[in-house]
Amino acid sequence: METRFLGRSGLKVSALGFGAGTFGGKGPLFGAWGNTDVTQARRMIDLCLDAGLTFFDTADVYSDGASESVLGQALRGRRDQVILSSKTGLRLGDGANDTGTSRLRLIKAVEASLQRLGTDYLDLLQLHAFDAMTPIEETLSTLDDLVRAGKLRYLGVSNFSGWQLMKSLGIADRHGWSRYVANQTYYSLVGRDYEWELMPLGLDQGVGAVVWSPLGWGRLTGRIRRGAPLPENSRLHDTADIGPPVEQERLYRIIDVLEDIAGETGKAIPQVAINWLLQRPTVATVLIGARNEEQLQQNLGAIGWSLSAEQVARLDAVSAIQTPYPYYPYWRGQFSERSPLPV
Repeated sequence: METRFLGRSGLKVSALGFGAGTFGGKGPLFGAWGNTDVTQARRMIDLCLDAGLTFFDTADVYSDGASESVLGQALRGRRDQVILSSKTGLRLGDGANDTGTSRLRLIKAVEASLQRLGTDYLDLLQLHAFDAMTPIEETLSTLDDLVRAGKLRYLGVSNFSGWQLMKSLGIADRHGWSRYVANQTYYSLVGRDYEWELMPLGLDQGVGAVVWSPLGWGRLTGRIRRGAPLPENSRLHDTADIGPPVEQERLYRIIDVLEDIAGETGKAIPQVAINWLLQRPTVATVLIGARNEEQLQQNLGAIGWSLSAEQVARLDAVSAIQTPYPYYPYWRGQFSERSPLPV
């Protein structure tokens, strides 16, 4: 499998990564994602490694830590074969300090994740969300300490806005602390908001995208069709209101084009949707998930081939949305190249 540098770092990651949110299966949200146990997880990891997929991502909040525990047990004896990533920062417990990215919380959370995963270090730790209540200097200095202590190798973020990420990078540079090289972000044909600000930032600052939910929160599986009811076993019955919203008619138009291109390429709709992402700027790795071996094998088939330029253009066009101000030039069409821009 192709490997790519993670942002402007020397770390190479497989172009496809495995998201272990389906491991553990505790609670209403993660239970709807999947309930893979250790035996099943070992088999899925075997399939991933055989295909060259070596990047595995989880989070302490997934199934209240059960995802990390299952992943750690399933990786026992082959830790050195993989790039292991986790996330922290969301609430995990009822205590006042069981949320956020304070020094106290980060040290406690990292130690707990390492114990559950059965490892001495994480290749990548990503903050699951921006903590507006903790000074950025406190968060970054603590992360830098953890890197220097050998607990963490690389740092990243997830679900940050552009200004939050850029301010953090500026502070890290000012103090000579470890910088974020990864941005785990929602990006798909039905969710292209990443392109407005975070993609240009990633290009400029050397922050690579680790894409989550490449199938649009389960909407681009190929099982959703115009005029047909939602499949009985779709997780959208339980999670549609939690995930990113999608306008239904736009979804159907995208699926129509995906279906046409799937027929042209002999690939499945999810494979086409993921392959489109693999050709986008800044994308270092696309996280695939699976509740069973069949889904995993299908998603692994998204790599090793490429959409044509014409097919990419068709997908670009059908999924395009009008960007909000100030990400589009509001004077477009009103001034010639020689005319002064409005003040």
